[in-house]
Amino acid sequence: MIETSHREKYQALQTALRNCKNALVAFSGGVDSTLLVAAVQESGIPYLAVTATSPTMPTQDLDDVRATVARLKLDHRFIESGEIDDPGFVRNGPDRCFFCKSDLFRRLAHLARDEGYFHILDGSNRDDLDDYRPGFQAKKQFQVESPLLEADLDKNDIRLLSRELGLDTWDKPASPCLSSRIAYGEPIHIDSLRMVEQAETWLKGQGFATVRVRKQGDCARIELTEHELPRLLETTLRRQAAAALRAIGFTFVTLDLEGFQSGKLNRVHIEKIFPSPS
Repeated sequence: MIETSHREKYQALQTALRNCKNALVAFSGGVDSTLLVAAVQESGIPYLAVTATSPTMPTQDLDDVRATVARLKLDHRFIESGEIDDPGFVRNGPDRCFFCKSDLFRRLAHLARDEGYFHILDGSNRDDLDDYRPGFQAKKQFQVESPLLEADLDKNDIRLLSRELGLDTWDKPASPCLSSRIAYGEPIHIDSLRMVEQAETWLKGQGFATVRVRKQGDCARIELTEHELPRLLETTLRRQAAAALRAIGFTFVTLDLEGFQSGKLNRVHIEKIFPSPS
């Protein structure tokens, strides 16, 4: 089998986009949706990039969206999402993302209907097939298309193409919504989201590049990349971090010795869905 290069995949993506009459693009400002909207812009079809604001969105991500919109001169609109008012989302079961994506795609579907857009696009890619993604069911429900996935682009392809296209997001770390830091079964409240964001902001202010603070009851569980983990164990910084996070509202502050892993709270569900070979 001859492997298709990332450039060939991008050409296939462009061909598919040019066959669209127009499109709404779900735009989070991350590496995937930024490449998608840049490709849509290059294709020449009419489009509108749409960002849903929410208490679950980190403030830095919102700032990044504004900067990217200005830099790329995007046709763009902010809308307000409502998942925080959905009991299914607030309950925070393993299907939490279904309720969040359902709210987003429902709002995009209404906007598309009202303003005459024929396609709704999101930035899902091939690597998403290997993770636990209950939001994919919401995509099917609202007929949302994933051109990057359909072009067989994975995260590495997307980063390579983003760098070649001069997109500043090419090396941007993943930044999922703040609710992904709350342990399943613990209700999602705005106060909890703010605690997580404040804790991560403090740690990033100390120079840590990739940080997750998982909230599990009264406990903050800090995840850092393997090469950054030892620095937090230095006595002075360790004590400062513990004091800062306790001041934010956590009773206990721990450091995850396994280090950072995206979607770690999904581990038990991924193992059920994608069991390891025996």
